[in-house]
Amino acid sequence: MNGLLILDKPGGMTSHDVVTRVRRATGESSVGHLGTLDPMATGVLPLLLGKYTRLAQFFGAAEKAYTGTIRFGFATDTYDAEGKAASEVQAVALTLEQVRAAASRFHGEMEQMPPPFSAKKVDGKVAHRLARAGEMPKLKPARITIAEFSIDSVDGDVAAFTMRVSAGGYVRSVAHEMGLALGCGAHLASLRRTAAGPFTLAGALSLEEMESLASAGALETRMPHPRTLLPEIPPVAGDEQTLGRLRNGMQVNLPEFSGAPLVKIFEGQRELVAIGRRVAGTLFQPNVVLV
Repeated sequence: MNGLLILDKPGGMTSHDVVTRVRRATGESSVGHLGTLDPMATGVLPLLLGKYTRLAQFFGAAEKAYTGTIRFGFATDTYDAEGKAASEVQAVALTLEQVRAAASRFHGEMEQMPPPFSAKKVDGKVAHRLARAGEMPKLKPARITIAEFSIDSVDGDVAAFTMRVSAGGYVRSVAHEMGLALGCGAHLASLRRTAAGPFTLAGALSLEEMESLASAGALETRMPHPRTLLPEIPPVAGDEQTLGRLRNGMQVNLPEFSGAPLVKIFEGQRELVAIGRRVAGTLFQPNVVLV
């Protein structure tokens, strides 16, 4: 089965757990997700299936959108609710104005230190494995962009927020730094991804819906049409002879005059055959061949 599947990941599962469920339901061994979600987080998790896993490189670093809550009063070692308390627990009573004032600096381009318990690599080793072994990973700050961070409400020691952040940004780190700024400690209490690039909750399936559709042989009807994927890359159709040359790795001429550096090459309306790279004019070299 080839295609892109958008799931609404439940809490308590790793992204790898979801991949395993999809493999089992579809019988497709080649499955990969486009951007991991922490186990406690829920929401949009796009996955590529079959030969479409070869397209992962073209999806790039998409902005993510979230809603969630931050609990004030103590920090944790993982910066979220699944970790152990890393500071003394204290009672807090913050106002909406106080929390919004602390949040105001988390906007635009900035340097962010990833959490010690993260998938970042340090000298070839995954940071969270070093942290679990009692070592403090020597992480480097990353350049990220926070397009939106609004505090929607404050109820006791919990603040609800909405955020849009570039790829590589950690919402957990923002929660932790909010606690430092307010001097009371804080951690991410809940998180829901509402969008990953163009993919939103509106088009997402639950695991149960995915499994039911797969069992009925109807899962492909709920996947985005192949021509809608990677909308920044224009589509073009090839004839039988042209497609045969592409499949053999040969350069071809295609009736595509946009000047775009890449094109999606189709057989008919649905079958994506290749991604072609423009050599000159209408001459293309296959970059990735799918069939």
